[in-house]
Amino acid sequence: MSRRDPSSEENALDRLPKAKLNRESLRESLILAGYVRPYRARFFAGLATLFVSASCGLAFPFLSGALIDAALRPGGALVPGLGALNLTQVGLLLLGAVTIQILCSFNSALSFNRVGQSALADLRRDCYQRLISLPMAFFGQRRVGELTSRVSTDIAQIEGALIDALPSLCRQSVFLIGGITFIAITSGKLTVVILGTLPILIAAAVFFGRKLRGFSRETQDQLAATNTIVEETLQAIASVKAFANEAFELKRYELANSRVLAAALSAARWRAVFVAFFILAVFGGIVVVLWFGAGQLQRGEISAGELTRFALYMIFVAGAMGQAAELFSQIQKTVGATQRVRELLREPVEDSHRTEATPSDATLPTRLRGEVAFVGVSFRYPARLEMPVLRELSLAARPGEQIALVGPSGAGKTTLTALLLRFYEPESGQLMIDGRNAQDYPLRWLRGQMAIVPQDVLLFGGSIAENIVYGRPGASEAEVHEAARLANADEFIRAFPEGYATLVGDRGIKLSGGQRQRIAIARAILKNPAILILDEATSSLDSESEQQVQGALDRLMQGRTTFIVAHRLATVRKANKIAVIDGGRVVELGTHDELSARSDGLYRRLSALQFGQKDPDAPV
Repeated sequence: MSRRDPSSEENALDRLPKAKLNRESLRESLILAGYVRPYRARFFAGLATLFVSASCGLAFPFLSGALIDAALRPGGALVPGLGALNLTQVGLLLLGAVTIQILCSFNSALSFNRVGQSALADLRRDCYQRLISLPMAFFGQRRVGELTSRVSTDIAQIEGALIDALPSLCRQSVFLIGGITFIAITSGKLTVVILGTLPILIAAAVFFGRKLRGFSRETQDQLAATNTIVEETLQAIASVKAFANEAFELKRYELANSRVLAAALSAARWRAVFVAFFILAVFGGIVVVLWFGAGQLQRGEISAGELTRFALYMIFVAGAMGQAAELFSQIQKTVGATQRVRELLREPVEDSHRTEATPSDATLPTRLRGEVAFVGVSFRYPARLEMPVLRELSLAARPGEQIALVGPSGAGKTTLTALLLRFYEPESGQLMIDGRNAQDYPLRWLRGQMAIVPQDVLLFGGSIAENIVYGRPGASEAEVHEAARLANADEFIRAFPEGYATLVGDRGIKLSGGQRQRIAIARAILKNPAILILDEATSSLDSESEQQVQGALDRLMQGRTTFIVAHRLATVRKANKIAVIDGGRVVELGTHDELSARSDGLYRRLSALQFGQKDPDAPV
């Protein structure tokens, strides 16, 4: 079992640097705003009520000061536009402002959540659709964890920004701008005092924000390492138990977990220092303002209500400044996440010009005859361009023929079937199907004419019936049962207490290898393909299971052009033609008897090795 250094494993999102906030990155982010467009009426309604709610919030300190002035002044408090109001009137006005704020806050929160969740559902759908439409070459160069992060972690970051950060940014902007404005209107001298403390608070927020982000990233890195250990251990749990390495794995996890704890505690210490400093700065500032304001109050320069109003507005401004660093960090992460999602959405899908059948495809037959020809095909995998796999290979199959592909490992047999399914395109040469270039067919229509039974069958985690009907969605229950019967699977399926509703478990783990293989065959039978690919379909089965599976395969191959990839030559003796592939070329072609008769052929040497016969060409 291969081991990776846990310290090198990083979370797919957190290990990437935050995006710089520039015109290009912001433009990329705004492109995703198109997902909000269908819900713009509710979005702007929520935005409007948010500003009303924030404005009512700003009215709270003003009316609180007026309430105190109304209690202390015989003539009541002067409220702009309303004149002098007594204590009761100011109290009712304050109660009305709070009520409006509550109602508007409820509406804005609900609106932003509805718009955000709807837009993100559309974005997740488009990301998933793009993922499953990308060519195999793309998946060959990406890790699954990275791709799933695009659909989960990155979109979760965008979700947090759209539902939480954006409303918070708007609200805190209103508090900051409105608070500073009202502070300046209330008292110019006190404004000068408070502005002297704000730079210290801003500098502290920036400094501690950077420190905390660094520790947060380190914590995420170490946490990702522990998750990797858990994932590896559970995936290879049979090996762990077989080698009695539970204690070793626990020690490995404890070491990684201790690193998480150390990083988390370091972050906690800096966060505690920041909180203490922030409290000191805010309340220290309030003390200074109250002390300075109390002197003005004593001299009659301001009223008690104005002093109260000023102190409350200062708290609003300090709170808005305190959240600035966190909001800026979240915006950076969101911009980075949107860039990665946009990169995914810009990836070209496979055969984007010829994916679906169109009205101009009236010449498409109802069903392929199954004539296949590889003409001078050369190919290299995009991730390994330095290693040619196929070299000017030519091979033809007539409709209904069984063509066996044999040869050493790495010769290019499975690659040939991948080209047939058009997972990849030939580097040079052509793949002809029924006399037409395979690229002339709509991709999904062409694959709908083919089926594959692989060596390692990975079933979906649903029921047996759901896995069989995957071959032709919408098939009737009777058709599913008939396909299972032809695949020699009906008997063992009905033996289960839940029959066809039996859940197969993750990747079909609840079924044996032979049972999974027969379900895969039933799926292929239900699809009724014109071209069939059998990729080592019986190589990992015991003798009894192989006999049952082979009987099902014989029925499946009738009347279909079949390509059989096999290392066990006993399974291909009845094939119409056997193509021996070595070094990316067809080096021999013929029937079993014809190839066995060649004294110096590769097929004969392979047969001698497998069947225990003496190789006549071997040295004495």
